[in-house]
Amino acid sequence: MATMNISLPDDMRSAVDKQTEARGYGTSSEYVRDLIRRDLDRQALRALLDEGRRSAQDEPITDNTIQALRDRAVRATGQAG
Repeated sequence: MATMNISLPDDMRSAVDKQTEARGYGTSSEYVRDLIRRDLDRQALRALLDEGRRSAQDEPITDNTIQALRDRAVRATGQAG
């Protein structure tokens, strides 16, 4: 794993420290990694939504359609569950 040093103003550092403790992360690095993962997940979902918006839908959207989209989003982010 590579190391990256990030400079934060005191108020942001304090916010990271508070969230690390409040959310049960072992270290601030774990908290920041989780934030980055969530951001990447949102970007992947947005890309799928944009792709869907550009495509023609010939059939009605059903619960199965929604589940298939969720499955694609999970595969796109490389995560299970």
